[in-house]
Amino acid sequence: MSTATIDPQSLQTSTPTTTVRVRTTKHHGPKWGPARIGALVVLIVLAISWLLPILWAIDTSLKSETDAAAAQQSWIPAGGFTIDAYVKVLTQGQIPVWIWNSLFTSVVVTLVTVILSTLAAYAFSRLDFSGRKWLYAAIIGSIMVPPQVLIIPLFYEMLAMNLVDTYLGIILPQVIAPAMVFILKQFFDQIPVELEEAARVDGAGRLRVFFTIVLPLSRPILAAVAIFVFIGAWNNFLWPFLVTNQANLMTLPVGLQTVKSAFGIQYAQNMATAMLAAAPLIIVFLFFQRQIIKGIATTGFGGQ
Repeated sequence: MSTATIDPQSLQTSTPTTTVRVRTTKHHGPKWGPARIGALVVLIVLAISWLLPILWAIDTSLKSETDAAAAQQSWIPAGGFTIDAYVKVLTQGQIPVWIWNSLFTSVVVTLVTVILSTLAAYAFSRLDFSGRKWLYAAIIGSIMVPPQVLIIPLFYEMLAMNLVDTYLGIILPQVIAPAMVFILKQFFDQIPVELEEAARVDGAGRLRVFFTIVLPLSRPILAAVAIFVFIGAWNNFLWPFLVTNQANLMTLPVGLQTVKSAFGIQYAQNMATAMLAAAPLIIVFLFFQRQIIKGIATTGFGGQ
């Protein structure tokens, strides 16, 4: 009977050993090189230069007329801050009525413009009809026509239709926006056609495809277009000024201009009226700035 012995050293040499080294990577923040610091300084300077006029307007609107017209100006007035300029502006004119007129006309103009521009842009992007290229070329060409050139023909048209001094007279000439049609068509062109073809194969009609596929994908650009149209309608002064004579139909920019001309140069009141006219736009931008940026970023680059 034989016995076999196993050498422990032979086991150690026969079994290879492997060592695993785990490298830990440290996540560092952005490297602040000279180029990055320089760009940050430039952006800060530009931001301050853009904010200074607004801050000065707010500061002036909170001064008395004596402090606002003083030869030596300072950020902190000698007589202290006051809201008398806002009180006088709000009590001298029909500010609530003018705000309602601006809000009503701007909302209606925005809704109608977005609906018409969206339908027209989708038709130019997806439908093939007779005269499509010539009609689209006419729309592109109309972008280059200054709106002031059309003021007199539009006024005579509203006069012939008895729409002067009416809400429709203010709204109708503003709902045609060729630039918005161009922007929306560029966006629709980037949406993959295969998505719509798959829905058509499943039995969906053209309108169902438009409302269930195209519009949900177009929410960023639609929001951006709506905000741009709203801001343009709210700030529009020339056309409402020409087409309205009654004080109860004036929009806010027109009404505030009549207050300023009636009471002379009042620096604090002028700045107060400017702040009242700009406040709604600032609020709209603060609430919808993400949609504006996203809509601009995706226009022409993808249908996301």
